[in-house]
Amino acid sequence: MPRQCIRVLNRHAGSETWIERLREAGYDVDARPIRAPGDLKALGRNVPAAVAIDLARAPAHGRDLGLAVRQLKTTRQVPLVIVEGAPQQVEQLRSLLPDAVCTSGRRIRGAVRRAIARPPRDPVRPTSVLAGYAGTPLPKKLGIKPGSTVRLVGAPRDFDTTLGALPEAVTLRRRGEGPRDLTIWFTRRLRELEHGIERMADRVTTDKLWIVWAKKTSPLAADVSERDARAAGLDHGLVDFKICAVDADWSGLLFSRRKKP
Repeated sequence: MPRQCIRVLNRHAGSETWIERLREAGYDVDARPIRAPGDLKALGRNVPAAVAIDLARAPAHGRDLGLAVRQLKTTRQVPLVIVEGAPQQVEQLRSLLPDAVCTSGRRIRGAVRRAIARPPRDPVRPTSVLAGYAGTPLPKKLGIKPGSTVRLVGAPRDFDTTLGALPEAVTLRRRGEGPRDLTIWFTRRLRELEHGIERMADRVTTDKLWIVWAKKTSPLAADVSERDARAAGLDHGLVDFKICAVDADWSGLLFSRRKKP
């Protein structure tokens, strides 16, 4: 009998212990990262017995992957297992995907076994991968925290109004370099992205960088896509871990410096 395959998403160094437990239990484990929409479609062509998502790191990214799995018709009824994560983050995902099985890394084998034995019959289908952000104030979606300095690059003139009420003691800066906690870079043209990414990425140390592009449905749309933004960041030592619909015209990916092994 062929060994059942478990697809692991949002893997990080801390996932290795429970991944090894799955292998010891006789499962094949595929833990390749999802880097582009095509990777998710490939998952639908090789449907696993279950999908395990680690929420201990980059929980927003893990949540978005879970929602994307449920949106795909080919993977909609695949059992979802949520591993680790802070209670609030786990509960948020459970509210969006109530059929998901939640567990710790220590109890992963039993949780996967139960999930496979009882696959969801009528799973909830999210209306969007961005459903997890519904009703969330924009500053919170963007990760703007009290006391932080935010550098705006290429932002629309009225973006301050779009942001709305900010957390206490936040500084927005459109000019000058200096220390910052977060940079939000708006770019519409692929040429602009390719020309500026090295300079923008080199400045990311402990801070974070949003690369924001105009949606295809927006009248502002040009030739930058999510795939272009992700590829540019990855090619310059960054890793994306969150996606956000900024408003009706703009979407963005949040990047941080890739940690050295």
